[in-house]
Amino acid sequence: MSLDGSGFWISFFLIGFSVASLAYFIARRLKLMAIVDTIWTAGLGLSAFIYHSVAGLDSIRSWAVLLIIGIWSFRLSYHLFTDRVFKGHEDPRYQALAEHWGAKAPLNFYLLFLVQIPFIALFLYPVSLAMQAEAAGWLWTDTLAVLIAVLAMLGEAVADRQLARFRGDPVNKGEVCQEGLWRYTRHPNYFFEWLHWFSYVAFAWSAALSWPTLLGPLAMYIFLRYLTGVPYAERSSLKSRGDAYRRYQATTNAFFPWIPRKQSV
Repeated sequence: MSLDGSGFWISFFLIGFSVASLAYFIARRLKLMAIVDTIWTAGLGLSAFIYHSVAGLDSIRSWAVLLIIGIWSFRLSYHLFTDRVFKGHEDPRYQALAEHWGAKAPLNFYLLFLVQIPFIALFLYPVSLAMQAEAAGWLWTDTLAVLIAVLAMLGEAVADRQLARFRGDPVNKGEVCQEGLWRYTRHPNYFFEWLHWFSYVAFAWSAALSWPTLLGPLAMYIFLRYLTGVPYAERSSLKSRGDAYRRYQATTNAFFPWIPRKQSV
């Protein structure tokens, strides 16, 4: 089955929009719009599994891709659920959006839930190309892909754990985490999430149609750096930590890890 198979994609969007609608109504009932964060992470893992099954893929490379996207989906979905949903407290980002949108908030949030489905399709594309790469045997680029994926997921998990430990200490209330990976970038979790998408580029490197897999890291960088990630996180941190966070901004890169700069007097 090719990615252009209309049956798969018609079913994908119909089921996807139905699930997103149901998730929205649950979020409305619970007054917890942070549920939206788990839709595309869990949805992408499930969609990749279904795609692999429907396409009848059986190469060791396709199974490796499915395993990696599955582990990524489970880890990040579990983290988002326990950190933002299970606690029952609305994420400050969505509180700010609700205040900003005012009376339009219900409709806008519904659209936000629905747009997760095209996002899943966008990132399923490079994953599917990596699954379909038909080079004979296991190549060194496949080993590289696994190493990139492991490094990225470990880095993101470590960054999340370091931040959770810092925030869990009452002594650090109102302070800025600059421990571990957070010393070298203000958003190490976002950086490693972006790095993860290069694993699918490496998996598909031997395929005739490999360059479109670059859509994954390119789109993820744009979303995280300029749209849904860094801008909202920065505004929230400035609001809650003020001058302490401004000093952090002056010495530490926003995205790519680097040695901290000395703050000018």
